[in-house]
Amino acid sequence: MAFALATTATSSAAQSPPPAKLAKSLERIYGAGAQVDTLHVDSATVYRVSRAGALLGFAQVRNVKGKELPITYLVAIDSADTLRDIDILVYREPYGGEVAYDPWRKQFRGKTAAAPLQVGKDIRNISGATISSNAVTRAVRKTLADLTAWHAEGKLR
Repeated sequence: MAFALATTATSSAAQSPPPAKLAKSLERIYGAGAQVDTLHVDSATVYRVSRAGALLGFAQVRNVKGKELPITYLVAIDSADTLRDIDILVYREPYGGEVAYDPWRKQFRGKTAAAPLQVGKDIRNISGATISSNAVTRAVRKTLADLTAWHAEGKLR
């Protein structure tokens, strides 16, 4: 995976994923051989993912506050603004790490910015991880809305 450009996309090293972990996550979501380029939209960094010149989608890494500490997560969409997957890149809290497990994350796949993306509606809560479940869900909803809006405005191509 071509990933050299994507490693400069962080604002704070303490709240950034290790570059190898980010590369592994993008490869898991978009497949081997994906090319990753870094775009700057407003003050944000977005990854454009393609293969053989064909656009596969966009991804962004952000942080959201859990109970006490930041949770570093990735939201990946396809070229039609449908959520491909989310990934928890760095989970720092002592409890609630179940938000990083595939059975919880997979319920986001296929959602669009039109989906409610609310715990208790289309996203289930995790007992013992209520704060993390809600924080990540709200953050994913916001990131998906931003990526979709930027794409519609022509800021992502």
